This record gives sequence, C-alpha cells and structure tokens, in this order.
Amino acid sequence: MAGVYYEGVGRRKAATARVRLYTGENLGQIVVNGKPVDEYFTRLGDTDKIREPLKVVGLEDNFYVSVLVKGGGVTGQTGAILHGLARALLKSDPELRSVMRRGGFLTRDPRVKERKKPGLKRARKAPQYTKR
Repeated sequence: MAGVYYEGVGRRKAATARVRLYTGENLGQIVVNGKPVDEYFTRLGDTDKIREPLKVVGLEDNFYVSVLVKGGGVTGQTGAILHGLARALLKSDPELRSVMRRGGFLTRDPRVKERKKPGLKRARKAPQYTKR
C-alpha cells in the first residue's frame, strides 16, 4: 500500500500500536500485523471496540487501516489500536476532536501493572498473619 496516509501511535499497558489510515483502495478493510482484524483478534467484541472510533464519526468505509502492534496482551493491544486509530483520525480531520474527546478515545489509559514490593507476595498482598 503506497500513497498518502495519516498515522497515529496508541499505547495501553505494555502494548504500542502504529496505525495508518490510507485513502484509495481496499476501503473499509482493517489489517493488523498483516492479518485481517477478525483473524488477529478472535475474542468476541475486540473487533467491534477497534471499529468504534470509525463508527462514531461515520467514516467506516472511507479508509484502509493498517496496524503494526507490539507488546502486551490481547486487551492491551486492542486498547492501543483504538487509541492510535483515534489519533490518526484526528490528523485526517482536526474537526473531529470534540466528538473523539466525548467518546473518550483520545485519553491515554494510564493504568499499568503495579510493581511487586519487597516483603509482600504481590504488589499489595501481604503474607498471611499467624498468631500461633
């Protein structure tokens, strides 16, 4: 795929997604790491969540979406793609900012796994107290 494109980078947890929106051929198609989106994400609802920013602005069939995603798990990658797609759409048309902001697509989710602390079993779970 060559030509003009709009790029957005999205992040969530440990996942990073580079999303490119192409105009021209194969409109309405989403490809993630070289596979169709339905093939890459097999869990129910993940593909719907990814397509949400496009549906909100009514541009589902206006772009060919190419995604390179690395790191994290399924949920993190889904969130990263959603964030990157919203940013790329914003570059294509800055007028969409208020709609995207209202949908919450432009906000980077800051929640990440908390580190394990010394003396504890996990980040916050303490060893069981025994009196005797």
